[in-house]
Amino acid sequence: MLMQKERELIVAYGKKLSSTGLVKGTGGNISVANRKLGYFAISPSGLDYFETESEDVVVLEIATGNKVEGTKKPSSEHELHRIFYQKRNDIDAIVHTHSTYATTLATMGWGLPASNYLIALAGPDVRCAPYASFGTLELAENAFEYMKDRYCVLLANHGLVAGSMDLANAFNLASQMEECCEQYYLAMAAGRANILSREEMENMMVRFKTYGQVQPK
Repeated sequence: MLMQKERELIVAYGKKLSSTGLVKGTGGNISVANRKLGYFAISPSGLDYFETESEDVVVLEIATGNKVEGTKKPSSEHELHRIFYQKRNDIDAIVHTHSTYATTLATMGWGLPASNYLIALAGPDVRCAPYASFGTLELAENAFEYMKDRYCVLLANHGLVAGSMDLANAFNLASQMEECCEQYYLAMAAGRANILSREEMENMMVRFKTYGQVQPK
């Protein structure tokens, strides 16, 4: 089976996405790229994470998006994943969630400013990309543009995308940004949020290059 390790990781992390509340039902999607093969594996469309088997995970070609292997239909958001594997060499795994507070900010068209030093895992802040229909190339292009020089983006009226070097770090980033979105939303509801300086965020971004990364098991 092609990309067996990556497909097994997607099955495992799909269950984590569901059990931690970052997605509900069959929402969201995850993928992992294999640069040597020129392929990426992505979760199937419309299948419960706890019912997904490794052979259900779909393998697509990075260059064309053509299906290479897998018994199911790929996630409708495969172009959203593929554009990052095509155009960025620092991202080899993507987690797309519909988590509550990230989606709340995105529904209001808000980005996530530097309200917490942990946001430096994603960049100096997290932008909100303009709305586009799910599964479209326009959505993928918007996400790519607004995630430039960053590792996370909010999708207006939709959710969140996090990318990293591997699935463990992409999942951690999505989880951390959801918590930061919740804290920012609650602070704004209470009155205001104190925003850290660009200088401090740049300092944190440098420190997180060695300190903030999750070591895959």
